[in-house]
Amino acid sequence: MTSKKIEKKDLHSIFLRSMHMDASFNYERMQSLAFSYTMAGVLEKLYPDIEDRKKATKRHLEMFNCTSATSPFIAGVITSMEEKKANDPSFDESSINTMKVGLMGPLAGIGDSIFWGSLRVIATGIGVSFAKQGSILGPILFLLIFNIPNFLVRYFGTILGYKAGVSLIGNMASKLMETITYSINILGNVVIGGMVASMVIINIPLKISGGTNAQTVQSLLDSIMPALLPLLLTFFISKILKKGVKVLYILLGIVVISILGAVFGFLAV
Repeated sequence: MTSKKIEKKDLHSIFLRSMHMDASFNYERMQSLAFSYTMAGVLEKLYPDIEDRKKATKRHLEMFNCTSATSPFIAGVITSMEEKKANDPSFDESSINTMKVGLMGPLAGIGDSIFWGSLRVIATGIGVSFAKQGSILGPILFLLIFNIPNFLVRYFGTILGYKAGVSLIGNMASKLMETITYSINILGNVVIGGMVASMVIINIPLKISGGTNAQTVQSLLDSIMPALLPLLLTFFISKILKKGVKVLYILLGIVVISILGAVFGFLAV
């Protein structure tokens, strides 16, 4: 069997396709379509059999959400794993998405802090200061200051990601990959747990006792376990998603219940 090998031009394809990372977005799977498009050229090369390519493409239609500038690094790592899978049918394909999910959170945190939290503000400040004086340098400097680092991180991130992935896979015999996958699973669960506790907010203000310091349903639940309702809601939504309930219906249900809760007073901010 001929070995399928990723070349530099394939990594360049990933870099160029990653420019569309924010061009496709939905509330169910975030940037999944864009990531799948980023990987499409590589998958076409690695999987000449159409059924194998469909299966690989479907892997990358799972939920993906990360800063677009740091996403090519993940694509590089995943490319090295897909290369291994294409040449070794016994390779554990579940580790591909596990690795992808594990890298999303940390790289999103780093990318958002650098590009959206810092670099964009700096570029805007410099650009506006020139634009206020009527200088054409304002928008030009803004675009250059923000996009040059962006392009460099994308390009070298793709290459470094692929090399890092090859290095990891090369150590699979020592079970390093298994350890990393297990650690990433733990990290992913911790990140998801933190997001649920901080971003899913449910407050039931109904009083269950009298007096000036009356205890509410929410304070009682918090005394049992902080963020208990967000956790239960997350488990419930996860369960009905597995049963095939459409995300649109779930979102509409949350909106309707939230409005009714605010109107009738059984939910509060």
